[in-house]
Amino acid sequence: GNLMYTLYIDDLRTPVSDYDYITRSYDETIELIKNKGAPMFISFDHDLGEKNNKILKTGMDIAKWIVDSDLKNDISLPNEFHFKVHSQNPVGKKNIESLLVSYLRHKLK
Repeated sequence: GNLMYTLYIDDLRTPVSDYDYITRSYDETIELIKNKGAPMFISFDHDLGEKNNKILKTGMDIAKWIVDSDLKNDISLPNEFHFKVHSQNPVGKKNIESLLVSYLRHKLK
């Protein structure tokens, strides 16, 4: 019984539409997915801020963790999983999109 939920990941912004959960960091996101299982929909930010002049883990790190965990069967992405990237960082956005699009294409074969 995987409760299907939607997730918005962003260190600063608050979504205009309704999401079940909002996470602000890599750790918070991973924690949520470990507890709740994989969401049905994620809206990704890429840059998740910095602390003590160190860039924190990004939306790309989260996307990689999701792919990795799904491959290892630690989590199981629902077949209807979809996502968007609302990041203002064009390179980061493209990286997340290409990783997830190619993975999902491979997975749903």
